[in-house]
Amino acid sequence: MAGKVMQAVWYTCYGGGAAGLKHVEIPIPAPGNDEILMKIEATSINPIDWKIQNGFVRPILPRKFPFIPLSDVAGEVVEVGPGVTNFKAGDKIVSTLGGAGGGLAEYAVAKESLTVPRPSEVSAADGACLGIAACAALHSLTVTGGLKLEKTEPRTNILVTAGSGGVGHYAVQLAKLGNTHVTATCGARNIDFVKSLGADEVLDYKTPEGAALKSPSGQKYDIVVDCTTVIPWSTFEPNLSPTGKVIDITPSGGTFWNYAMQKLTFSKKQVIPLLVIPNAQEIGCLVKLVKEGKLKTVIDSRYPLSKAEAAWAKSIEGHATGKVVVEP
Repeated sequence: MAGKVMQAVWYTCYGGGAAGLKHVEIPIPAPGNDEILMKIEATSINPIDWKIQNGFVRPILPRKFPFIPLSDVAGEVVEVGPGVTNFKAGDKIVSTLGGAGGGLAEYAVAKESLTVPRPSEVSAADGACLGIAACAALHSLTVTGGLKLEKTEPRTNILVTAGSGGVGHYAVQLAKLGNTHVTATCGARNIDFVKSLGADEVLDYKTPEGAALKSPSGQKYDIVVDCTTVIPWSTFEPNLSPTGKVIDITPSGGTFWNYAMQKLTFSKKQVIPLLVIPNAQEIGCLVKLVKEGKLKTVIDSRYPLSKAEAAWAKSIEGHATGKVVVEP
């Protein structure tokens, strides 16, 4: 596709929010060794995307300006580079672009090693949401938390905070695949929604009980998937089982400090900072669960590429139920 151009959206400096996004027409990239050129059918926004714009991981990311954001994508293979053996033009795929970004455009180059086939039962929008958010939920529960997604295991008590959000709505569903009792928090308007995902108990975080994370049936939590940024360790600690873990998917400096202190004091109750890098194995597992009807993506809203700023602003607001999707 040499010489052809595409529509894309980028930003040229740190900060600026939705107003910092610029629509441009640029050449379609060419795939290199072990790379795939894909026509993007859907991409999703994660909070880390606009946090990177705000300078959250400067100077590591973006690697250079101008930068086309978003990494979770789904679409169709257009062309493959040298060394690609598992995909061909016309294949439907799900991929994660990692720190290179490039998802907020009509075309993107993906690594074969970070790409999985997308069966017909999985829509592009569903697939494009499975990278960072669903992998964070899966990794939190099964790798860090040690949960097995099998009903034959001993019962595990789980708390998911912000259970209606991008990571939270996946965490509730995945947890219920195991032998679990799941408590979740959310706003009052989403209580019925979170119950529909399978949560056994749902707390309105604005009530005294919800703010204190008290299980209505008196459960002590073995695993907490914390999808918020505002709950202190002192609130979690009395609600944990003797060996309970709080897995913080948006860790701050305080999280790392508490983690270090607990290690030094051999505390059996722990907060664990989670920094997830999606991989093809986990994305493939999630695609399979969606295909089998065991996991669903809930989409809050969809925007065309021409309205990328509105999608960006919607994610920054922080009240999306499920995921925000852009469809070029």
